[in-house]
Amino acid sequence: MSVQIDPLDRKILIALQQDASRSLEDIAREVGSSKTPVWSRIRKMREAGIIGQQTVLLDAEALGLEACFFVLIRTSEHEAEWQNTFLKTLRERPEVMEAHRLAGDIDYILKVRVANARAYDEFYQALISEVRIYNVTALLSMEEIKSTPLLPLDSVR
Repeated sequence: MSVQIDPLDRKILIALQQDASRSLEDIAREVGSSKTPVWSRIRKMREAGIIGQQTVLLDAEALGLEACFFVLIRTSEHEAEWQNTFLKTLRERPEVMEAHRLAGDIDYILKVRVANARAYDEFYQALISEVRIYNVTALLSMEEIKSTPLLPLDSVR
């Protein structure tokens, strides 16, 4: 379901994406409004589900999680029971940063963040012990060129 946002909402969302820890007063000043209407709009956008969980972005490499693998998964299993087990396993694994079901030859792609190749192998062994998988291909990211949590709000109506 798409929710309509106006130019002021868009400015507020851009400001929040850049730094949600700023004071309401700072955000209101940046978007050219006063605190009360900005707070009201933020509350309404939370209620509408536009604004979700607020969190802090951590530096994975600074914390020793230096290896990022993209894991391509093909399966010959498509039954509901297998899928439920697979999805439950993914949700319980903290190494899995993202998981997507795909159209095409590959069924799923995972973004997995771990300390090193040995830690990836431990993740892999745990995964295949939980659920049957036809084929797994792991691709090590040599360099992260761009990563952003910011949505392109200029194209949102």
